[in-house]
Amino acid sequence: MSLYTASINSGSNGNCYYVGNGKDAVLVDVGISCREVEIRMKKMGLAINRVRAIFITHEHTDHIKGAQLLSSRYEIPVYINHKTHYSSHLKFKPHLYHRIEHGQVIDVNSIQVTGFTKIHDAVDPFSFVVHHEGITVGVFTDIGAVCDNLKHYMGQCHAAYLEANYDNAMLENGKYPIHLKNRIRGGYGHLSNLQALEFFLMHRSAHMTHLFLSHLSRDNNDPELALQLFKARAEDVQVFVASRYEHSEVFHIANSKAAKETVQQAVLF
Repeated sequence: MSLYTASINSGSNGNCYYVGNGKDAVLVDVGISCREVEIRMKKMGLAINRVRAIFITHEHTDHIKGAQLLSSRYEIPVYINHKTHYSSHLKFKPHLYHRIEHGQVIDVNSIQVTGFTKIHDAVDPFSFVVHHEGITVGVFTDIGAVCDNLKHYMGQCHAAYLEANYDNAMLENGKYPIHLKNRIRGGYGHLSNLQALEFFLMHRSAHMTHLFLSHLSRDNNDPELALQLFKARAEDVQVFVASRYEHSEVFHIANSKAAKETVQQAVLF
């Protein structure tokens, strides 16, 4: 009973997250180029031919940039809600396009993926949880405010990618124009470090082992600052930062806190 997960990239320059069970896998978002996904997965020891599906959260470029080509090149089905598909202008092969609805559970070779609506300034944004044999991994980025859906699914997770986009002081004192600052912190943009920490402390499950701080701003956050903020309160949950510049290691998420481990990059999945 375990899952393997990794961040292929995380940030406003592109988002792509891998979750698999050692035999089959899914990607949540493909916001970097197809070529970059190929290069990084090869370095990580992850086989693209084991990716059985792509799930798209919303239409912003940093979540869809490489999805159309990756799907076409490797014949990977794409799951996306109707409004997001229409707004994205992506053109998938008809037999690879699958429409999804809020709360729908998609079975991908015994991996169950559930999409649910969230708050963000997109036409119909989703987040996803990936479940297999008692283990659940959540991908929760691009969140304007915490909603009941997010609270519900966070409480199921053994591991989660959680947005910690900006530090309040860095955003306030930074170079962004006021309209952009207000968009980021206005309730439909992104979660701050402190908002994400409060959400984590209040709604994490008792069996959570791993937390991946995700979608950090290049200009309005500091990875070490965010990491130390969470580590000081995380107790026995391992906390990592998902980088905007490189892929992560591959992490093994198991149904026991004693089973925490990092998978060596030489192992193929």
